[in-house]
Amino acid sequence: MSKKQMKILAIAAFSITLVTAQQAIAAEDMADMDHSSMPGMDHSKMNPDSAAQAVDMQGMDHASGGEMKGMSMQGGTAPADARDPHAYSGGFSVDHMASHKMADEAYLGGLRVERLEAAQSRDNAFHAYDLQSWCGKDYNKFVLKAEGEVDDGKLHEARTELLWGHAATTYWDTQLGVRYDSGLAPDRKWLAVGVQGLAPYWFEVNVAAYIGQQGRTALRLSAEYELLLTQKLIMQPRVEANFYGKQDAASELGSGLSSLVTGVRMRYEIKREFAPYIGVEWNSKFGGTANYARAAGERTSETRVVAGVRFWY
Repeated sequence: MSKKQMKILAIAAFSITLVTAQQAIAAEDMADMDHSSMPGMDHSKMNPDSAAQAVDMQGMDHASGGEMKGMSMQGGTAPADARDPHAYSGGFSVDHMASHKMADEAYLGGLRVERLEAAQSRDNAFHAYDLQSWCGKDYNKFVLKAEGEVDDGKLHEARTELLWGHAATTYWDTQLGVRYDSGLAPDRKWLAVGVQGLAPYWFEVNVAAYIGQQGRTALRLSAEYELLLTQKLIMQPRVEANFYGKQDAASELGSGLSSLVTGVRMRYEIKREFAPYIGVEWNSKFGGTANYARAAGERTSETRVVAGVRFWY
């Protein structure tokens, strides 16, 4: 017999001896148990070979809600000095503090001036503004939009909208309200409906349709994108297109595509809330609107150099 086989036999013999000793100790403990302390158990009817033991339920008083004879479950009237389970521990309370609110229950407001700039073209210099303000909760809020151009201290054209915004999805708001156009041309009033939000690939998009008096209709599309060259230096391309359903001679607007504005601005964020910028912008007129411009001796397209500041709070 080899040494390896001898070692295996020795280990097997030791294991058998250990198991036998454990069984003997267990049998001795069972013999020493005082069965007289369990008078309710009928040992004559016990089957030691059975895997499951029957439970005698005769000692339970089912009429009293499941209480055992001689035993009572917890219940009944609480003691007079018992602590209110709904109260704060140690007698503390928050009666003097404002109640807790979820994030979407808080009222929020803000103002973002997207463009406050001076523009210079070949023939003219003027100032322009584009801002948006809001007040309300996350899901529903009032929105104010204003955009216009000022030349020689006069408001040449302006668009002001007061809207009710509702968060339809995570990144999109639906908007409903009114629009008011003012300036050198006759004033125009519109009913406005649109969507505003963040499209895939981080494009900020604004689409709005308008219904005015005398069957006038309009559509405005705008989109912009922010390209971070560094954490503070940001390039922002932007495009805006305006369409009208019918000709408006008093406002010198033709039907179809009326104007297209494209541009790019480079801003430096001194703070996230404050950033000066410079840029260039191309403004083109089309269709009947271009015909009105030619008749007035104006250019149908021009290049503008702009400089201004963007801020929000």
